[in-house]
Amino acid sequence: MLSTSSPQAVSATNIRFAGIGGTGVIKASDIFADVVFRLGHEVKKAEVHGMSQRGGSVQSDVRFGAEVHSPMVSEGECDFLVVMEPTQIEVVRGGLRAGGVLITPADIDTTKLPSSKSLNVAMLGCLSRHFDFPAELWQASLRAHFAEKLHAANDQAFALGRG
Repeated sequence: MLSTSSPQAVSATNIRFAGIGGTGVIKASDIFADVVFRLGHEVKKAEVHGMSQRGGSVQSDVRFGAEVHSPMVSEGECDFLVVMEPTQIEVVRGGLRAGGVLITPADIDTTKLPSSKSLNVAMLGCLSRHFDFPAELWQASLRAHFAEKLHAANDQAFALGRG
């Protein structure tokens, strides 16, 4: 688990979110980047949309730490690979470093999601298990990125992933 004791505690942590267009990859990476920014880390983010509007591959890299020079994660250097769409797992698996953490929808009981559209929030809940970031920051970021009518469903989805 990574600590929040100081932004200098980790030189750079690399997370790649991946999936297909419409699965919430960009929104999940925005939320994660917002959480680490609120903690005082330097954060950089990059996106590759491809043919995302037609169900094509989408990837978003988030790098954070004391000093981050590039927003792109080099191949084979992802500390965490969060894949929203099972068909994309093998497509992006090469991005994961040896000993890195792969998070997929198989890590969640998707039948308990309040909506299939909340999978990305549940995946953030899974990712959050690996960081000791305060729960209030996750909640604040989720609230900042979604309409009020979605807050209860997102709270439930995040808790499902976190649990």
